Amino acid sequence: MPPLIRLLILVNTAIFLAAAVFAPGMTAAFALWPAGSFAVAGLPGQVGFEPWQLLTYGFLHANLLHLVFNMFGLYMFGRDVELTIGSRRFAVLYFASILTAGVTQFVVISAPAVTIPYPTVGASGGVFGVLLAFAVLYPRRTVTLIFPPVPMPAWLFVTLYALAELFQGVTGTASGVAHFAHLGGMAGAWLVLRHRRR
Repeated sequence: MPPLIRLLILVNTAIFLAAAVFAPGMTAAFALWPAGSFAVAGLPGQVGFEPWQLLTYGFLHANLLHLVFNMFGLYMFGRDVELTIGSRRFAVLYFASILTAGVTQFVVISAPAVTIPYPTVGASGGVFGVLLAFAVLYPRRTVTLIFPPVPMPAWLFVTLYALAELFQGVTGTASGVAHFAHLGGMAGAWLVLRHRRR
C-alpha cells in the first residue's frame, strides 16, 4: 500500500475513534455547516460555518459503515493513482478534491431555500476525486460493479456514476447524501490533472 493511502486510512480511522468519545464537540467545530449561526439539539452552543471546516469535514464520518466505504474506495482506486503520480501530487489532488467538494457543498447547504441546518461529513469528496483520476489515468481498466456485477471500462463507470450523482442531486433523491459534494470533488481532481498535463 502506498504511504499516503496508508496514512489517510490511519488518520481517518483514528479521528473516527476519537469522535466516538468527543462526538458533539467535534461535530460542532469540525463538520461543515451552512453560513449563519444555529442552535442544534445535542450540540454545545451555537454552530455555524468556519473556514477550516472546508477541510476538516473530510476527516469526520457519520458511522462505521460510512468510514469503511470511503476508506475501501480510497484503497481500491487510490493505490494505482498514487503509484503513478507520486505521493506529493496525490496529496495535492486529494486535498484539492476535499476543498472543492466542501466549497460546492457549502454553496448548496447555504442556499436560502435550505431552512434546516445540517452538518456535512465524510471523505467522499476526496474519494470521488481519486475515482475521476483513476478513470483519466486508466480509462480502459475494467471495473466490475458489486451490484449488479457488470464489468465496464473505468471511463464509462465514472461517467455513469457522475450522471447518477447529478440526477440524484437535482431531483433530491437519496436524501442525506452530499451528491453535489461528490461532483465538486471530481471537479477539483479534474482541475489538478488538467494543470499537471499543461
